[in-house]
Amino acid sequence: MKILYGVQGTGNGHITRARQMAKALNEAGMSVDYVFSGRAESEYFDLDCFKHKRFFRGLTFQLDNGSVRYFKTATHNSLYRFYQEIQSLDVSQYDVVLTDFEPITAWASRQVDVPVVGIGHQYVFQYDVPQEKPSFISQKVYDYFAPVTQSLAMHWHHFDAPILPPMVSSHVSCESHEKGLVVVYLPLENQQAVELMLSPFDDHHFIVYTPEAMASHCPHIEFKPLSREGFKKDLMACDAVIANAGFELSSEALMLGKRLLIRPLHGQSEQQSNAMALSELGYGHTMTQLDTEKVAVFLADSSRVQINYPNVATYVVEWIQRGMKPLERSWFSDCWQKVEINRSTM
Repeated sequence: MKILYGVQGTGNGHITRARQMAKALNEAGMSVDYVFSGRAESEYFDLDCFKHKRFFRGLTFQLDNGSVRYFKTATHNSLYRFYQEIQSLDVSQYDVVLTDFEPITAWASRQVDVPVVGIGHQYVFQYDVPQEKPSFISQKVYDYFAPVTQSLAMHWHHFDAPILPPMVSSHVSCESHEKGLVVVYLPLENQQAVELMLSPFDDHHFIVYTPEAMASHCPHIEFKPLSREGFKKDLMACDAVIANAGFELSSEALMLGKRLLIRPLHGQSEQQSNAMALSELGYGHTMTQLDTEKVAVFLADSSRVQINYPNVATYVVEWIQRGMKPLERSWFSDCWQKVEINRSTM
């Protein structure tokens, strides 16, 4: 079986999930080509696990100070170039196309008789899950950005729907939490505003990962440029995480048993819906804007949730190897039976 796998490059969550799939696909000995789109090739890092890959410009969202800017998104994307990229991608040689909300592979597949399977979190909003009602534009993005013939949606809970657990990058729980150490990842916010928000809490050590290196004015706040290995090491060691409401990082924090405070992006209904679900499930704290008072409440709350998720990537690859037969509810419920949820105060 020959597979084409499309990965949305905006942010790092899609790539994190694709790394887990790449590992499982490689272990299964399957032939896979990868397409990345959403940012310039030079802006990617740590892609060694993707053996055969191509890069396209594709479509990307324009973000500013924690908000999606739809007008800038429209003016910064060229639909003519996007059309040309779709036409240049020959998918007829593949048995199946997998896409993690990547539009070029999804739209190219519509021109030929090749099934396209969507793997990711965005596909969950077709079901009755906690969600912020999307704007007209957001709904059209969900419907037409990366259309698929079948989807494998993922969430922190099944909500009595055919949904899989998250595909996290670590399948080992973390027993150590360095008290007072907080990892902060709010790359789309004004970093001076982030520093101001954290400045009163000098009894904690904040490691703030930023798009670019910068100096701190507070001894208890440390800025670090984004590094996958460095971030992973600090994430394993920390006691708590403050981040935007991206699905993958939140899932990994829950897997590792880290206390979690998320701030969803304005105008991004997916992240706003993630915040709703996190609150409804009692898995963490939320704030609608950078808020020192919310941070104070969060830091004072010692309760945490640790969730053991199964290796969902291997579970999906086994289904692909068996010929992608029609899925029954029991296939999803069998996976959820392997999930273990532990709550504690420490």
